[in-house]
Amino acid sequence: MTLPDVVFGFGTHPRVDEAPELLRMAERADRDGLDLFSLSDHPYLGERLDAYSALGFVLGRTRRLSGFANVTNLPTRPAPMLARAVTSLSALSGGRVVLGMGAGGLWDRIADMGVERLAPAAAVEAFEEAIVLVKALSGGGSPVTHHGRHHRVDGIGPAPVPAPPVWTGSVGPKSLAATGRVADGWIPGHAADWLSERYLKGRAVIDAAAEEAGRDPREIRTVYNLPGRITDRPLAATRDRAGRWIGGSAAQWTEELTGAVLEHGASGFMLFSPEGGTPEPASVERWAGEIVPAVREAVEAARGRAASH
Repeated sequence: MTLPDVVFGFGTHPRVDEAPELLRMAERADRDGLDLFSLSDHPYLGERLDAYSALGFVLGRTRRLSGFANVTNLPTRPAPMLARAVTSLSALSGGRVVLGMGAGGLWDRIADMGVERLAPAAAVEAFEEAIVLVKALSGGGSPVTHHGRHHRVDGIGPAPVPAPPVWTGSVGPKSLAATGRVADGWIPGHAADWLSERYLKGRAVIDAAAEEAGRDPREIRTVYNLPGRITDRPLAATRDRAGRWIGGSAAQWTEELTGAVLEHGASGFMLFSPEGGTPEPASVERWAGEIVPAVREAVEAARGRAASH
């Protein structure tokens, strides 16, 4: 399955007791034409659903919706096993999987899981090496032997399934450069959007690293985790004093996101609640039923006009 040029989805942080609601939201989003859902991956939190168990279950209950961990807690998931998990999910779902990847952020809690603590530079090395290894263990071909600094396999046959797209949650310059060299997409950290300094500086690092590696930077998506309210009436201001998006009416969302695609090259949006957590079901329904179709139509119309000139 190939994802559209611009994708729309919603993000969740589901607790175990919220499993029925997660399934209802995903099934509704599937019917309403959204492209993606995502789940956070914090295995040290006992009240949360395991991201990959939930991902597989939801994919089995939907028909067109793709899913991913936003982002995978790599230190707790060995790269060879992660490769097996995502290629199996891809085979079972018809390719409806993205591999979200992170180097690991909350190292105190990660270490509580019995994982060896890595210094920041080593964590980024392990992150980049893992992306390369996951791709090597996908798509068939000869057995893979890899003796890296952080990951090792000996004569392991790749799965006969293409590697899913890899989107990272990179924040620091070394991690951003790794994204430019080996990943397929970037989700800016801290819900930064296309007008933020964090995005502008981070994207410049990614593009420079991609070019140095002989890649076309335009092939690396930018997909935004976007918290915000969907209101019945227009807001006087859709951004706060710090310039962060806070939301607005469906028409205000449509105008903002259309501009993000056409003027800033945005290629995806994941709706979150204003507090950064799982959005209310009613908000997801308005997102899928009002805003997403309007943005798709506006982008298609603008591109059609450009092509005719």
